[in-house]
Amino acid sequence: MGLHHLVWRLGPGWRVCSSAVLGGGIGPRAWILNAQVPGGYPRLDPDRHLAAIATAEGLSGPGAGLMTAADVTARTVADDGGVTATVTSGLGVRGWAAVPAAGTDGPLPPGTVNIVVTLPVALSDAALVNAVATATEAKVQALVESGLDCSGTPTDAVCVAAPDPGTEPGEPFAGPRSLWGARLARAVHRAVLGSALQHS
Repeated sequence: MGLHHLVWRLGPGWRVCSSAVLGGGIGPRAWILNAQVPGGYPRLDPDRHLAAIATAEGLSGPGAGLMTAADVTARTVADDGGVTATVTSGLGVRGWAAVPAAGTDGPLPPGTVNIVVTLPVALSDAALVNAVATATEAKVQALVESGLDCSGTPTDAVCVAAPDPGTEPGEPFAGPRSLWGARLARAVHRAVLGSALQHS
C-alpha cells in the first residue's frame, strides 16, 4: 500500500535546523520530506528509507527527512506575517518529556507531532536553534490548551527553514518575544492547536 508524504522543494540558498532523522542538524538543505509510514514501522534504517523515498520523488542534493505514522493528508497549516507552520500529528502515544527512566535504548515507534516551519528571512545559527526551541514551546502551549496532559510524543521532530544569510549575519534572535520568533510561535501554536483539536 502506498502511503502519502509531504514535500517542500526549497531549492538552493536555504538552510534548515532540524531534529530530523535524515539531514538533522544545521546546514544547507534543498528539500524537506515528511513521509507517512505504517503503524508499528519495523525498519531500523529510517534514514536510508527516507533517502530512497526522496530519490523516488526526484529530490536531489542535501535534504531533511521526517517520518510519522500520522495521516499527513490531515496536516494543519498556519501563517503569521510570512512565517508558515505545517503540522502533522498522531497523539495516541503521548506524555511529558521528563519521566522516570524506562531503561530502553531501542528504536521508538514512528511519530508523531512533526513541525515544519519556513521563514522569509535569514537567521543566524543561534537564531535557528532558538527558533526550534520557540516552536517546541509553542507546541507544548497548544497541546496543554487543547486539554492534553502532555508535552508531546516520544518521536516529535521539528524543521525550521530560512534563507541562507550568505556573508550577512542574519536575524540574531528567534525567541518568542522577538519579531520573527513571535510570528513563528503564533503560527506553530495555531497549527498544533488545530491538529490537536482534530484528535480530541
